Amino acid sequence: MTAPAETTAPLTDPAAPRPASSLVLLRDGPNGLEVLLLQRPAEDRVLAGAHVFPGGKLDAEDAHDDLLNRIDASPQALHARLGEPELDVREAAALFVAAIRETFEETGVLLVRDASAALSERARAMRREGQGFGEVLRALDVRLDPSTIQPWSRWITPKMASAMRKRFDTRFFVACLPAGQTVEHDPREAVGSTWVLPRPALQRYWDRGIDFAAPQVMTLAHLSRFSSVSDTLAHAATRLPPTIRPHPVETPAGRVVCYPGDPEHPVAQRAMPGPTRLLVTEGRFLPEAGFEAWFN
Repeated sequence: MTAPAETTAPLTDPAAPRPASSLVLLRDGPNGLEVLLLQRPAEDRVLAGAHVFPGGKLDAEDAHDDLLNRIDASPQALHARLGEPELDVREAAALFVAAIRETFEETGVLLVRDASAALSERARAMRREGQGFGEVLRALDVRLDPSTIQPWSRWITPKMASAMRKRFDTRFFVACLPAGQTVEHDPREAVGSTWVLPRPALQRYWDRGIDFAAPQVMTLAHLSRFSSVSDTLAHAATRLPPTIRPHPVETPAGRVVCYPGDPEHPVAQRAMPGPTRLLVTEGRFLPEAGFEAWFN
């Protein structure tokens, strides 16, 4: 099991990373495991034009009693699944809520108990009318189902990340697209949505045909090692999510970002498979040893 994650900086610190949740939505395709990506609008202030997983910052509403009481799990149980003893129990539960809420708001996918296609469509219609997530849940009288999502990793933006104007402390989760549901991205949040196989998506990135941030790059490289949704979720359930705090280093080859397990990273234990460092070149994160290094 992975060692406990680092403590998040106080929210009163203006340089502190903002708590956020992101959900990696998966499905079994004809050629293997597929991952949902959303393309951010070109005018976005963060990751403009990039392809990302659904997600966003933690909202105050996510910790309200009316939402926490609709989770079919205790806050203590959700807290234990994140493996962060220092994290507030209520905030831990709210991070699960945020992942489910952001996924619904950005894709229309509803991760609740007994979520049929008809129920999902009713919820989407309410979303189009401008009703908030809490209003939708109350009107449909449904309960959130945290058993459908598994914590995957925690990424903390380094202070010097030039590609990011804001810093985030993001918990990534993985989940299967519920049977009968389809993706309908919110045009205010994304200009497009697409299902990809991890390795071909990284090939497109290598060929400059698509843009990712480093967490998406390394998560796709990790997911390329799984052939199905069930294998991915089973793996996630066997371990606590690792904390990944990228460590920038200047080298003769240029700036590199090191990850746990790299000789120049403060944490000696590996957190994920693949390269332990990526070369930062023209805003892109590439293995020094070439494309295949993502999969070795």
